[in-house]
Amino acid sequence: MDIEAQDRKVAKIRLREALAAYGGDTKHESVAVAIEKLVHLNSTAAPTRSDALMDGQWLLISTPNFPNGELRSDGKYVYTLGRLAFNLFQPTSLKIVIDRVLQPVVPVGEGQQRTHDIIVEFTTVDENTPTLQGIVHNQGICSPHDDNTLQVQFTGGELAPKAPNEIEAWKAVFGEQSKPSTTGLKERLMTSVLRMMFGIVPPQGMDRNTGRVSFKMRRSPKGNLELLYLDEELRITRGERGTVLVCERILE
Repeated sequence: MDIEAQDRKVAKIRLREALAAYGGDTKHESVAVAIEKLVHLNSTAAPTRSDALMDGQWLLISTPNFPNGELRSDGKYVYTLGRLAFNLFQPTSLKIVIDRVLQPVVPVGEGQQRTHDIIVEFTTVDENTPTLQGIVHNQGICSPHDDNTLQVQFTGGELAPKAPNEIEAWKAVFGEQSKPSTTGLKERLMTSVLRMMFGIVPPQGMDRNTGRVSFKMRRSPKGNLELLYLDEELRITRGERGTVLVCERILE
């Protein structure tokens, strides 16, 4: 192993240690410093065009970037269901804890386009509902904007049960997708504006056989995602608002 490869190995260990010590918070100074050191050692030129490294199953190991999360003592984050998908799935105020966030990246067609799906596995933790496990699958696509930046666009989303044997309890909690939202007036107005801007086709009900609920986005805006670091193990990205996310490659 050459000196630079050894330095990268050590830098990745230090980053993992910092993430573990500070709850995955990439804004914490110690984590930010560890990220900066590893990014400086990035050996992948033109990462957005490095197909073999781009593709795969990625697991988020830093803090989820959904708004208004509450950190629990076990290191997991609690959100309301509405925060995971534009307040489109009911009940929007249902409390859930994120178990893990996955991002499968695979080619789409013959060009440079790839999936940019975000799969959130969650467990309900609301005192008014039974404990259920589910998945929010935000669907998207991406393609190279330049050698280091991806252009990203979301196309829709789906809510589904994780365990088929919980389907009846699932339908009792999530079956009323036409029920009015319980969010505040300001948030409902913002959601309405987003729906018009993005051409959102809201859920039309639940598939009673599978428990699945879905929506489409017909004209969602395109955003940019910078690839700060990419290799066989780790991927570090920075969004337009400066949010830095760290993912590790897993085999599933």
